[in-house]
Amino acid sequence: MSNTLPPLTALRAFDAAARHMSFARAADELNVTPAALSFQIKSLEDHLGAPVFRRLNRAVELTDAGRALAPDAQAAFETLTAGWRVALRTQDHQTLTVTAGPAFTAKWLAPRLYEFAQEHPEIELRFSASLRMMDFARDDVDVAIRFGQGPDEGLYSLPLAAEWVVPVMTPELAARHPTAQSLSDAVLIVDKSIDFVRPVVNWQTWFDAMGVPMTPNYGPQFSQADHAIDAALAGVGVALGRRALVIKDLADGRLVAPYPFVLPTGGRFRFICPLGAETRPQVQAFQNWILQEIEKTAHIADAMTALEPPNQ
Repeated sequence: MSNTLPPLTALRAFDAAARHMSFARAADELNVTPAALSFQIKSLEDHLGAPVFRRLNRAVELTDAGRALAPDAQAAFETLTAGWRVALRTQDHQTLTVTAGPAFTAKWLAPRLYEFAQEHPEIELRFSASLRMMDFARDDVDVAIRFGQGPDEGLYSLPLAAEWVVPVMTPELAARHPTAQSLSDAVLIVDKSIDFVRPVVNWQTWFDAMGVPMTPNYGPQFSQADHAIDAALAGVGVALGRRALVIKDLADGRLVAPYPFVLPTGGRFRFICPLGAETRPQVQAFQNWILQEIEKTAHIADAMTALEPPNQ
């Protein structure tokens, strides 16, 4: 019995047949004839010295040897396919696939993308608005922008601007609520999307940090931060806005922060990619552009005063 591996084509034929449990469907997947696929599997069995399938009347089933081989064969081809995709992407300097959460995509990326396209017409941007954990090889993603407290072990991870929350509202509402104390009769919009952050960051902790005794009058609650901000833009009430997601609206005057006292979240958005990929031209261009865009509104953040989080 030899430890020498059989031909790759034979293993590939076996993997396809084991997944489909059908020689005909496996042949279709590999774009070969059923006879050619049967020949490859017979070659594998000759190499092993034992059958991997039992040929039944109108079906096939795995033998003990086939069941032992199938999981690792499938995993090996998945790993090989993922590695090949990564290798192909290293040769692609024109396409950039980015994933970010729906809120960051809607409130930070989308309003600014025209400027990136103008600066880099040679780069084709593709976006996936998702909070799902990414496998860069499996998901064909080049860059992920994620919010949290990390760590991002084994990856290139660049923390972006420090994140905080601050009450934001329309200018019309601000005229009716000139002080933090006057929020006692305001509708307070609740953003549940950062409930996972520790220490806790919410309306009660902001009032406590301000030293304002308050029993908040909670209004609508949203699981996504961009929906909470949209409600504030519509004049529904006052939202506790996260820096990255409201700073453009603050810069453009659609929202105002009449009490410029911010509560740090302890989390940050991070620019994440596989180690080494940060030097690829389109990844580097995208990272530099994000940093330049953050700098454009840095004066707004600089005008804020950070509060000490209350003991929790």
